[in-house]
Amino acid sequence: MNFSESLKKNQDFQSVYRNGKAFANRLLVMYVLENKLETNRLGISVSKKVGNSVVRHHVTRLVRESYRLQENIFNSGLDIVVVARANAASASYREIESALLHLGKLHKIIS
Repeated sequence: MNFSESLKKNQDFQSVYRNGKAFANRLLVMYVLENKLETNRLGISVSKKVGNSVVRHHVTRLVRESYRLQENIFNSGLDIVVVARANAASASYREIESALLHLGKLHKIIS
């Protein structure tokens, strides 16, 4: 079981944005960059376009939980930044989860 950490520092986010590959769908944008570690680091970004702080925290929790439950199928050694789009505010857990898995497959980081 590879337990992932959070991506916290702004410079880490910036380096993933600059050097990583991005794929997007209706709800989420996912940036992926190899990090030379054994673990994955997950960063979640939800801007004010998505909604007020209650809505943003809700979306953040949905993304984090759907990643946590599917974590074992993701490849290791990655920095993953997930950016929520405005549509994500009204999405259900199932929709967020399938959007996350869809992007993982596009990036070919799901084993």
